[in-house]
Amino acid sequence: MTRGVFAVERGLGLREAARRMVERGVGAAIVLDGERLVGILTERDVLLAVASDRDQSAVVEDCMTRHPETVESSDTTDQAAALMIHGGFRHLPVVDRDRVVGIVSIRDLMRVTLGDTSPRGA
Repeated sequence: MTRGVFAVERGLGLREAARRMVERGVGAAIVLDGERLVGILTERDVLLAVASDRDQSAVVEDCMTRHPETVESSDTTDQAAALMIHGGFRHLPVVDRDRVVGIVSIRDLMRVTLGDTSPRGA
């Protein structure tokens, strides 16, 4: 799991959100309303918006996945993997008492499976 949450506002322009994701090297951004999870914006969401010739004025809220599935911080990697497989997800917000505390990606699960403990990006 990646601790610390990269989040964007739902009214942010889609192009700016995509730029920030590239700048941070992330494949997904959590969308919050205050501290409440309202969505997730993934690379796939951005690609679908571009491929469908979405209006240049599109904002995150227009393209995000609303009410995403989540895993609890106490859930096991097996539980997260099962949810990802069954739902076709590559990223899942991690919550603790309804507060987003991180995000788990398919890459994170692969690292656990392979026993890779090197720092992210190394």
